[in-house]
Amino acid sequence: MTNKKTHHDSLNVEETLISSEAFIEKYKKPIMYVFLAIIILVAGYFLYRSFVSNPREEKANEMIFKGQQYFAMDDYEKALNGDGQDYPGFLKIADEYGSTDAGNLAELYAGLSYAQTGKYQEAVIRLENFKERDDAMVSPAALGALGNCYAELDQLDKATATLLKAAEKADNNSLSPLYLLQAGQIFESQGQKDKALECYQKIKTQYVNSMQYADIDKYIERVSE
Repeated sequence: MTNKKTHHDSLNVEETLISSEAFIEKYKKPIMYVFLAIIILVAGYFLYRSFVSNPREEKANEMIFKGQQYFAMDDYEKALNGDGQDYPGFLKIADEYGSTDAGNLAELYAGLSYAQTGKYQEAVIRLENFKERDDAMVSPAALGALGNCYAELDQLDKATATLLKAAEKADNNSLSPLYLLQAGQIFESQGQKDKALECYQKIKTQYVNSMQYADIDKYIERVSE
């Protein structure tokens, strides 16, 4: 992925989005923050899930650990397809152990690995296969990543719907405002200022302790003109 931006740059409210292409080019990097959040959270998520004494679950869990290390090192090729030694790759783990928690987690990692290498269509397939859990961080983050991949593929209606779903599922100051802001920006790129305003006002009224809250008045003012 090119045109790297800092988080501050990605939220530069002085620039107006005038087309869907402009949005995708300028705001493709926020997906990285979702990946980073998942890297931090995913280990805790899996440990939180009960370890059953099922041999398949245990075996899949043992295999996925090496893949997590490759993923953290940005070695997405090995993370996806294995290292030719004792690690088979997220794709094989997901396909052969999909009924287990570890196999489901491998599906998520496979989707994220594809997205990191710019293979968004492949990423979408894997992220759509991920089975959501009743949690407020990893499952919403997976939806957020999926929404961003839809945006990269210029499927903007799917992108906004998925980002709004992610924001609702998370319902916290860490993820919800980020997804609402992204959805609002896409709506702006489509000329749907009323829907963008709804997103921004929700940040204003419901997520006052979020990082996005500090600049949200500028967004609201822009779409209220």
